[in-house]
Amino acid sequence: MNVDVLVVGGGIAGAACAYFLAEHAGVVLLEGEDAFGYHTTGRSAALFSEYFGNRPVRLLTAASRAFFEAPPTGFAQGPLLSPRGVIALASEDDIETGRFHAALAAGRDARLPAHEISLDRAHSMCPILAPHGYAKALARPSVADIDVDALHQGFLRGVRARGGKTMQGQRVKALRREAGMWRVATASGEQFAAGHVVNAAGAWADELAMRAGVAPIGLVPKRRTLVLAEAAATAPHRDVSPTWPMVTDLVDTFYFKPESGKLMVSPSDETPTAPGDAQPEELDVATAVDRLEAVTTWRVGRIAHKWAGLRSVVADETPVLGEAPDASGFFWAAALGGFGIQTAPAVGRAVACLVTSGKLPDDLCSNDADAAQERSSEAGFSPARLSQTSGEARLTPPRDAQEPWA
Repeated sequence: MNVDVLVVGGGIAGAACAYFLAEHAGVVLLEGEDAFGYHTTGRSAALFSEYFGNRPVRLLTAASRAFFEAPPTGFAQGPLLSPRGVIALASEDDIETGRFHAALAAGRDARLPAHEISLDRAHSMCPILAPHGYAKALARPSVADIDVDALHQGFLRGVRARGGKTMQGQRVKALRREAGMWRVATASGEQFAAGHVVNAAGAWADELAMRAGVAPIGLVPKRRTLVLAEAAATAPHRDVSPTWPMVTDLVDTFYFKPESGKLMVSPSDETPTAPGDAQPEELDVATAVDRLEAVTTWRVGRIAHKWAGLRSVVADETPVLGEAPDASGFFWAAALGGFGIQTAPAVGRAVACLVTSGKLPDDLCSNDADAAQERSSEAGFSPARLSQTSGEARLTPPRDAQEPWA
């Protein structure tokens, strides 16, 4: 099958890239699993927050807000965002080291700036709080929950409505550049010839690159654990209000928020893990419960559900978007960390512009002096800043790599 652009990876990043590319080119979206979004996308806590991440991440998030607030007609049946807000607890050490004031400063650019609140105010917003050991609190009022399924399915429907094709159960086995085209073969026997390939393979992005003979970017998948907890029968405040904010701390050792009458809790673990079907470790589940009970009057009676996902990052924790410096027509949409859902609209637009014009959209090219220290236009997201252009990693493909060409 001949196609203009082949997007590999049917999670939120690949679906967004395919959606925006389908406006300009013939697109096929390939997903290796039998269901789109099986891994990280379907396991996310899904917040929209302009306060989280480094400056490039916050730029992508801010550039995504308009899409979330006013998606195209027919994209979704209901709102993509619903109000949540966040309370971040600060210790004396956070104050003494300047971490608290740095967090305030980082949150000033959000639509509703971050601001200090008293611990009494934090307790009134979330009555189960008993923040012993904390001195101050920070409010991040414009944080919202994201309807991940509505966003993901909207992108997938949009790809098909724009003439693109989405295919599941198509694990890529081999890629090679030949006569100005990428030839791609899947384990099921499908073969494609594409002018461009977009690598949106999530935790497997480096593996896909190596199959193509492209230098990897040093991607590290990290496991993040989540549990859905029910209150013990004897616990005070057994009822959970859906209007409570999410609660975390400035050093990111835990977070919890209401979910379906229960509490969704995470120990904010970031355990380096090989790509795969991530599963929660019992120690991390127990840590989540301990950290919840340490800052609240809530007592967990039962774990209703537990799961884990992978957040893949590179050394500078900035997304990798753009053409590989050593492989014409091979584009990265990877290393989105824990920010893939909230940045998906901007990431999709950015990759579509880079593929079709070689440039980022104007709203992702900041002239701000501080921003210039962290990124410089395309160079800030480009894989050129990271690619390992020599060494065994590039020269050795995965063991099961094959060339099943007809």
